Amino acid sequence: MTLVHLAASAGYTTPPLYRILTKSGHFLGLCGAIGATTTYVATIRPALRAPENEPGDIEVLRRRTSLYLAWAGVVLLVAGYFQLAGRVAKADKHIAFGDAMAPGRIRDFLRAPAGKDAWVAQGTLYLVQNVVLVVASAVLIALFVPRVRRHLNALALTALPLSLAVTLIAGTPATAPKDADHVLDPILDQMHIISGTVWIGGLALLSVLAGARSRLSGNAGVLWADLWRRFSLVAMVCVGAVLTSGLWMSWKHVGGLGQLWTTGYGFALLIKILLVLAMVVAGGVNQFWLMPRIAQARRADSSTSLLHLTLRHFPKVVWVEVALGVAVLAVMPFLTGSARSQAGSPQAVSSGSIFAAGAALVLTLAASFWITVRVSDGLARRQVPATS
Repeated sequence: MTLVHLAASAGYTTPPLYRILTKSGHFLGLCGAIGATTTYVATIRPALRAPENEPGDIEVLRRRTSLYLAWAGVVLLVAGYFQLAGRVAKADKHIAFGDAMAPGRIRDFLRAPAGKDAWVAQGTLYLVQNVVLVVASAVLIALFVPRVRRHLNALALTALPLSLAVTLIAGTPATAPKDADHVLDPILDQMHIISGTVWIGGLALLSVLAGARSRLSGNAGVLWADLWRRFSLVAMVCVGAVLTSGLWMSWKHVGGLGQLWTTGYGFALLIKILLVLAMVVAGGVNQFWLMPRIAQARRADSSTSLLHLTLRHFPKVVWVEVALGVAVLAVMPFLTGSARSQAGSPQAVSSGSIFAAGAALVLTLAASFWITVRVSDGLARRQVPATS
C-alpha cells in the first residue's frame, strides 16, 4: 500500500487547488510585507547609516529596496483578496471559488453573525484584518512614486506594524480560550508565521539587493559585510522561534514518529521539516564558512576579496535558502487536519512536564546559538582570507 493510500485510509483529504494557491500566496504576501519591512528596519537601515558607505551605494540600495517593498505591497493586496475569497469558498462547500470572489458573496461572509459562545463574529475579525491589509498595501505601494521614496524610513516603520497586524488579527480566536492550550496555540502559531516570514522574506530581499552588485562601488564589500552580519543575528532569532513553535505544533498534531509517514498530515509535515532543516544547514554554511572569511577579509582590508565573498559567494547560498523557503510555503496548505485524528490517537494534553521540557528546549537553543556565534568568531580569527 502506498503512502497516498495510507493517507486516504486515515481520513486525509487533499486540499482543493484554490486552497493550495490562495494559502501559499497569502504566506508569500506576508513574507514580502513582514519579512522585507522587518529586514529593512533591523538590518538595512542601520547598516546604511555607517559613515564609511559611499553615497552612490546607499542610493542604489534605497531605490531597489523601495521598489521591492512597493511590489511586496501589490503581492500582499492581490494575495489578500484571493485569500479572502478562499475563506468564503471554504465556509460554504456549495460555492465555487469563482463565485466566492464576487463582492456580494464576500460582503455576506463578512456580515455573518457571531456563533455560539463567540465574543465577536469571525467575519468581523476578517473585515478588520483586510482593512488593515489594504492600508498596509497602500503604504508600500506608495513607494512606486519617486518623490515618496525620500520618506522610505517613515513608510517602512509604518508598514511594519500594519503588516504584523494582518496576521495577528486573523489569528485572534473568536471564542474565549477554555484552557492554557487554547491560549498557547494561537500565540505559538503566530510566532511560527511571523518568524518564518521574516526569515524567508528577509533572505529574498537581500538576495534581490545583491543583484545590484554591478552598480555598486568597489568599497561596497564593507557595507555588505555589515548587512550579512546583522541579518545573520535576525535569522538566528527567527530559527529559534521557528524551531520552538514548530516543535510545539508538531507535538500537538502528531502522536508518534510513525504518523509522519502513515498519515497525510504527517507526511506533509515530514517534508516541511526536511526543507527547514536544509535551510538551517545552508545557514550553517554561511555562519561557519563564509562569515568567518568575510570577517577576516574585512580586518585585512582586502576590498577585492571582501566584495567577492559578500556579493558573489554569499548570495549563492542565500538563493538556495530562498528556494527551500518557497518550497516550505508550497507545502503549508497540505498541513490540514491532524495526524493524531487521522491515526485515531488521543489529543495532546499539556502538563507541567511538557512546559518544563519546552523551557529546557528554549534554554538549549539559546546556548547553542551563543556557541554558534563564539565558534564563528573563533574561526574568523584563525582562517586565512580567500582571494578568489
